[in-house]
Amino acid sequence: MMVAPYLDTLLLLMVTAAAINDLASRRIPNLLLLAGALGALCLHLLSPAPLSALLAWLGGAATGLLVFLPFYLVRGMAAGDVKMMAAVGAFTGPREALAIAVLAWCAGGVMALLIIVCKGRLRLALSNLWAMLRPALLRLPPGPSLRESAGSMPYGVAIAAGTLAVLAGRYG
Repeated sequence: MMVAPYLDTLLLLMVTAAAINDLASRRIPNLLLLAGALGALCLHLLSPAPLSALLAWLGGAATGLLVFLPFYLVRGMAAGDVKMMAAVGAFTGPREALAIAVLAWCAGGVMALLIIVCKGRLRLALSNLWAMLRPALLRLPPGPSLRESAGSMPYGVAIAAGTLAVLAGRYG
């Protein structure tokens, strides 16, 4: 059974629902991501080579988790975004999960700049960035927490954009 079209359809539904919810409430439901990852697992197990598909599922989820986890650890990203990227990776496998992550970083960077500039918070954003990077760059102990956020961003939209770009390239 050819499972790729079903995987892609379910992935599109999941990232669309996550992006819409993230825009509306700045939250990505855990149940949505869990259902998506389990749906991907079931579809992968129905493939002609279930063992390699299972490894792709695991590798993709691990890749998605690991590429965004450092940003969560420095408070530059919410946990839902990290979990969403892991769920996306469960659909795509490690190679495409990495490509989606890079495209999501690009889309997220553009979105962040637009939000910061439109809200007039560029100076605060640069100050927060320095507060996050300073301990690592100067080998100092972590400093006090950030004064305030320069603005929240629905990063699920950026992940969805990266996913759409990869899938559009596949079906071109």
